[in-house]
Amino acid sequence: MPERSAALGAGAVPLGYDPAAAARHLVTVEPRLVPIVEAVGPPSYVPRGGTPFDALLRAICYQQLNGKAAATIHGRVLAALGTPEGGASDPAALLNQPEEALRACGLSRAKTAAVHDLARKTMEGTVPSLDDLHALDDEAVIRRLVLVRGVGPWTVEMLLLFTLGRPDVWPVDDYAVRLAYARLWDAPDLTPKQLRERGEAFRPYRSAAAWYGWRLLDPPFGT
Repeated sequence: MPERSAALGAGAVPLGYDPAAAARHLVTVEPRLVPIVEAVGPPSYVPRGGTPFDALLRAICYQQLNGKAAATIHGRVLAALGTPEGGASDPAALLNQPEEALRACGLSRAKTAAVHDLARKTMEGTVPSLDDLHALDDEAVIRRLVLVRGVGPWTVEMLLLFTLGRPDVWPVDDYAVRLAYARLWDAPDLTPKQLRERGEAFRPYRSAAAWYGWRLLDPPFGT
């Protein structure tokens, strides 16, 4: 589940919307959000910024793993690449890592193939620079980055939220967001289509709505 907040560090970028305005809008269109908004306040996460290569490398390492195990593997990969703390990783250094070395870091065979493809497509220019990504709209970013092996729409949506700080990202394939809003709306279940339709009211602050969804699963609201 995405973290509540992060310290503003090197490469971090401003949030792409006014958190207080987002909170006011959301409780107006959905009064059932009032308790969580009053409890945790406006959205407090800080986009990480950094290079798209590093953001996607981290995302691939974290796929289908709990946070602690994923962080350990990600740290081993960065160490193998010689990435300085807080610095940018070199795609060429990753591409030069043999499969055995990356597997020794804890990556599966599929993830090893994915990060090699990520490095290759970054060097080829398929993965744009951060400045170039900022010039693209959300749908264009998704279309571009899903060309990387092992990167699907959800992974790109997390980049839009937590690297680029986009204001209106609505990750309908995120199980936790669907679960949170099913509970909020007292629905037995929500399909991605249903969540997409009901989330229209949250525009233009659907990123904040997603963040509150994750918070709804934290104590004392979640169980």
